[in-house]
Amino acid sequence: MECWETGVFYLSWTLVLGGVAYLCSQIRQSAPYGRYTPAGTRCCPAGLGWFLQEVPAFLVPLLLLLQDHPDPKSGSGRTLLLCTFMLHYFYRSLIYPLLTRGRPLPVNILLYAALFCSLNGFLQGHHLLHCAHFEDTWMTNARLAVGFFLFLLGMTINIHSDCILCSLRKPGETIYRIPRGGMFEFVSGANFFGEIIEWCGYTVAAWTFPAFAFGFFTACSIGPRAVQHHRFYQQNFADYPQSRKAVIPFIL
Repeated sequence: MECWETGVFYLSWTLVLGGVAYLCSQIRQSAPYGRYTPAGTRCCPAGLGWFLQEVPAFLVPLLLLLQDHPDPKSGSGRTLLLCTFMLHYFYRSLIYPLLTRGRPLPVNILLYAALFCSLNGFLQGHHLLHCAHFEDTWMTNARLAVGFFLFLLGMTINIHSDCILCSLRKPGETIYRIPRGGMFEFVSGANFFGEIIEWCGYTVAAWTFPAFAFGFFTACSIGPRAVQHHRFYQQNFADYPQSRKAVIPFIL
């Protein structure tokens, strides 16, 4: 398959500009899902909703990978990076939905998220498999090692934080409790912090514009979410730890 350079360029810039727009939107008002879902909104059960919205980001790159005939010199690197991207979405679409006890997802949010995951899955997969070029020494580059370390560290924090949040509720409950343990001792949005670290690592390892665009969009979309959660906890729990920050330990 030939590289679709024009599509990669415009899709990447769409993520960057979309991230800026989403950031500005969330500064004014919380995104309407989860604890901020307006009354009367048509929703889908949480587990099914997470599966439907996230699985395109796993399946689309998988289909591209199965159809690809990699260059022997750089094919292993491209496959490794794409499998790193897919690893997150394997967890998010096939494992996390079985664990979550979150609130139902609004149908409109689900549809927007599924569209985003489809386009981003295609962007990352197509660019890595058909457009990106790596030097023969790329696999021994220190930047690659740093990127993968950050990715695995972030994913570990993300999954551990998800487990803490899931343990706060019994099946059927919708109440909120103060999360404790792990990175929650430092930030209110420990799960968001972990995911931001993940995609920063992916960006460092891949060192491509599409990877940067996705990492940037992620920070713009879930960073403000962490700040909103932090404010929610402070307003609703008088004993909420004052030393905690919102999303970046000791800073923000």
